[in-house]
Amino acid sequence: MTLPRLLVPAALALLTACAQQPQRTVELDGESECPKRLQVGQTLTLTLPSNPTTGYRWLLQNPASEILRSLGPEVYSSPEQAGIVGSGGLSSWRFQAKAAGEGHLILVYQQPWAPEVRPVQTFDCAIRVN
Repeated sequence: MTLPRLLVPAALALLTACAQQPQRTVELDGESECPKRLQVGQTLTLTLPSNPTTGYRWLLQNPASEILRSLGPEVYSSPEQAGIVGSGGLSSWRFQAKAAGEGHLILVYQQPWAPEVRPVQTFDCAIRVN
């Protein structure tokens, strides 16, 4: 066999392997089951209900920085169909799995100027990166 005849099947095998990569983005919200498993390089999108007009915000208490890398700040969006001033919306964060290991992604819902007051809600999700 000539070299090109050997390279074509090898190239096709590599393309097939690449096409079978795991889903690149994992969605996570307040109703999701934890723990979550990720592969190094996968993106995690966390979305939680939020209403900053009440003075409460989700604050990252533990971003699991040993295994996750933040891909930017919180993004708040309000549903357009609500049409009511002061109605709630969604806060989203994006992370990328950067290293194998285990950690906890923890956020608390509280008024930022009153850290001594117990949070109204806590989001705690165990994350494992392979």
